[in-house]
Amino acid sequence: MEFAAKYGPWALVAGASDGVGSAMAEELARRGINVVLVARRQEVLDEVAAGITSQTGAQTRTLTIDLALPGAASAVIEATADLDVGFLVYCAGADPRFAPFLASPVEDAESLVQRNCMVPIQLSHHYAQPMVERGRGGIIIFGSGAGFAGGPNMVAYGASKAFDMVFAEALWTELHDKGVDVLGLILGKTDTPALRKLEHERGQIDSPDQTPPGAAAVDDVVTAAFANLTDGPTCLVGPEIQAAAQLMAAVSRNDAVRFIAQAVGTAMGQGH
Repeated sequence: MEFAAKYGPWALVAGASDGVGSAMAEELARRGINVVLVARRQEVLDEVAAGITSQTGAQTRTLTIDLALPGAASAVIEATADLDVGFLVYCAGADPRFAPFLASPVEDAESLVQRNCMVPIQLSHHYAQPMVERGRGGIIIFGSGAGFAGGPNMVAYGASKAFDMVFAEALWTELHDKGVDVLGLILGKTDTPALRKLEHERGQIDSPDQTPPGAAAVDDVVTAAFANLTDGPTCLVGPEIQAAAQLMAAVSRNDAVRFIAQAVGTAMGQGH
């Protein structure tokens, strides 16, 4: 209960319908914290909430909100006004399209920036203030190796994830000595339903039930998140993303961009 005393009584998990988000919510509940689950699909959220309650006895609240829409953060804040939120997890942010920038309407890119940049700013600003006043709390912002350098088919996504990484790091510099732990969790390829769907559509795996080659397990991500919570500002999850970071640090940014472009082209079967 020491964890719950420091970070409870409520946590807010944005992007909680499946994959890493639902696993983070389940782990928080196991650690004695009630959870607010935020995502777009009410039916799926209800299933996650029911599972959490039956397994842990924790209270839950579900919020069906599309975080890519303007006003999303205000809706979340209003719906939790009666709760004492001591932990914020922001892991919404996958890009299901993986398409060239000019092949999609500009509104798609704007939605990514809204969901991946604006909303975490707004939620962190709101929930961190009472955390600082209490002298305790935690914030985890999920990033991606796509934010290390620019690459094809993820122009807005990669840029937004670079933002998330620096945002978490900067927030850590301001809050970690005020009792609020901040961690930017940088993921590489992770075995989530969204990735399985994408790779199946691209013909890279035979079935959406198949684990994508080289993908980290969700349980390993959750374990890393809680093991490194007090060791911010940044945690790179898994040997592949750690190796990629070392490679990026060893070459110029120009070469890093060329490397990513080549790697994406190879993965897509195009070559460059």
